[in-house]
Parts: sequence; structure tokens; C-alpha cells
Amino acid sequence: MEVKLVRIGIEDAQKLWNMQVRSFQELFEKYQDTETSPAVEKIDKIIMRLNQSFTYYYFIEADNILAGAIRVVDKHEKDKAKRISPIFIMPEYRNKGLAQKAIQLVEEKHGNSDWELDTILQEKGNCHLYEKMGYHQTGKTEMINEKMTLVFYKKD
Repeated sequence: MEVKLVRIGIEDAQKLWNMQVRSFQELFEKYQDTETSPAVEKIDKIIMRLNQSFTYYYFIEADNILAGAIRVVDKHEKDKAKRISPIFIMPEYRNKGLAQKAIQLVEEKHGNSDWELDTILQEKGNCHLYEKMGYHQTGKTEMINEKMTLVFYKKD
């Protein structure tokens, strides 16, 4: 399967937002996170990010099909970590190694070191993916509600 990243422009905001809402819906229903879930984010927030000079959104394309997306925050500052937030794969394309390949590709594009991200502690598959990719827990966690805790990762 050929996987590539395709830079997203402002003209694709609606498509990106639709994919994001659909991809995070299951997690939203499971954890009822009305504060931070990308499933309940307004399209205005995506448009605002697309207009930021330090935000890079990419569609994750697998065999010419839009299978997900990844956002990189890269301020190109010395001693300032790059951040992945969010990354998602559409439900029908999960468990095919696409997230892993997308992370490899953004690291090649933006530099292999000094990365950070966070994920849901209770989602063991997500934690496993990031740890397999060389990320380690920082020790910082943030309880969102009684069902869900965010865990923070870093890759040096």
C-alpha cells in the first residue's frame, strides 16, 4: 500500500472537518469528552489552525484514498518541540499501519527529533503505537473526566 502525505489548504477545511468529526465520534461516545474531543470541535477552529504559519495539516493518502489526516505544529524554533495534534485514521482504514507510516513521513519532513504529543491513557492501542514509534511518557497526565485521562509523550 502506497502511503503519502498531501498538504491541506484552506479550501479543504470542510472535508478535513467532516473526516475529523467522523473519525473521533466513537471516542466521543465512549468518553463523553465535551471539552477537548475533536469530534465536537467547530470548523472555525480548523480554519484558524489552517491559517497559522506554524501549522501543517496533511491528508494521509493510501493508494490514492484519503484515509485520515495529521496536524503538525512546527514553529521552527530552536529548543521548541514539534507537536502532533491530532492524528486520525478513518474507521474503515484502521489497523493497516497507516498512522505509523504517517508519523514516519512527518518526522522525515519536519525532523526526526524533538517531538511531543498526547493521547488517551485508556486507549492502549494508541499508547502502544506511540511507544513503538520511539515516544516515551513524560510522567505528565491530565484527567479530563472520570472516564478519561490524557497522557503526554515526548520523543527526543
